[in-house]
Amino acid sequence: MLNSPLEVAHVGAHGVSRSDHGLIVLSKILDASVIAGALMTAATFYRSGWDPRYGLAALLAAILFFLFAEIAGLYRPWRGETLKRQFFQVLFVWVETFFILLLLAYAFKTSDYYSRIAVGIWLVATPLLLSGWRAIARKLFFAVASRSGSRRNAVVWGTGELGEQLARKIDQSPWLGLNLTAYVRDDQTDCSPAEQISQTELGKLESLELQARRGDFDILYIALPTTARERITDLLDRLADTTVTVYMVPDYFTTSLFHGKWSNLEGIPLISVYDTPFWGVDGWVKRAEDIVLSSLFLLMAAIPMLLIAAAVKLTSNGPVLFKQRRYGIDGNEITVWKFRTMRVCEDGHNVPQAKRNDPRVTPVGNLLRRTSLDELPQFINVLLGDMSIVGPRPHAVAHNELYRSQVKGYMLRHKVRPGITGWAQINGWRGETDTLDKMTKRVEHDLWYIRNWSLWLDLKIVLLTALRGLVSKTAY
Repeated sequence: MLNSPLEVAHVGAHGVSRSDHGLIVLSKILDASVIAGALMTAATFYRSGWDPRYGLAALLAAILFFLFAEIAGLYRPWRGETLKRQFFQVLFVWVETFFILLLLAYAFKTSDYYSRIAVGIWLVATPLLLSGWRAIARKLFFAVASRSGSRRNAVVWGTGELGEQLARKIDQSPWLGLNLTAYVRDDQTDCSPAEQISQTELGKLESLELQARRGDFDILYIALPTTARERITDLLDRLADTTVTVYMVPDYFTTSLFHGKWSNLEGIPLISVYDTPFWGVDGWVKRAEDIVLSSLFLLMAAIPMLLIAAAVKLTSNGPVLFKQRRYGIDGNEITVWKFRTMRVCEDGHNVPQAKRNDPRVTPVGNLLRRTSLDELPQFINVLLGDMSIVGPRPHAVAHNELYRSQVKGYMLRHKVRPGITGWAQINGWRGETDTLDKMTKRVEHDLWYIRNWSLWLDLKIVLLTALRGLVSKTAY
């Protein structure tokens, strides 16, 4: 323990060993075994023997499962993942896999070769078994972690929100394999030279160095702002003659976004502070998702869209479609299409937001706005590449110019394509933004989505939009 004069907060934690490449390989082997074993068992019972065609189905299923699992992040370390979230990830990946297998079976006219009862059992049993071995593995890891010899003692030296959050994460994450022995609060983190620090802070440094030499802790996390470079240098110099492992925690909280991610440029480590998640393969996956989903939605909505167009045309004067200039990816201007819901088509420097009982809204338009059916033509925008199914909702150009100077990070929403629905919308931040706080909350949710994007998150948002987001009391 770190004792006085260190003024530390003592917290306890249990730990387990870290996930590594070997565990990921083992996970894939177990997944493949479960997928093949479940089908083999079901087919053997219901067909009185094994057919090689079932082996081909199992092989294709395993390959597709691995592909979708990588996209969904299923093989990332389990740190921070709940069993519930992991179960739904497994379920989602398996449903995707099974859906593609069905399409292939119908395309090649091989579906009659397979027992529907056996395949049905396989469909239901596989995600339960895949989730089951993961639950058992976690229990085993936690059991191993209960042995004191499997822990590594860690100390956090930090200040403010960054240091406190890091200490909480370690304390609340038993799967990290760390026992947080102390959080050392640094009360002097300015740019003063090391020799000018207070006696209290000097005492903390000397005590830390002494206990590092004694081997009282194994890891030190330095969570100080970049302005404390003299203190950081002093800490590193003092610990250079010990065997303590030292990690620097980048100060993401110098902005309100903590948006950074590690990357490198020809071996030079970099932190991307403002970036898009859609480079390379992720960008192709996102675009493929948009093309597939928008095509399906347009096919399903073709007749309803014709009926809506007729209703708009017959009940009020003006065009069926309303076109408005908005900002797209990288702040480039795009034209967004909607069914016209108002008696006017405003797209100038001053565009008043729709309000409750707005006289500009037609009776048909009121129904369309509340049910979000006025947004259906935007699936054409998605197919053309101007928009995405999921992303920050685009605002009128006039509103962008108004809020970009009032909401910090507002224009970072435009690092990705705008969406028909988004994380902000399913969390209640849609409709009129009549206060600055409402717009700020919407932007915060949009930026959270950009930082945490995954294919699984997109489909979750689409599903939640369908379940609870079509009708809104705040959509005027």
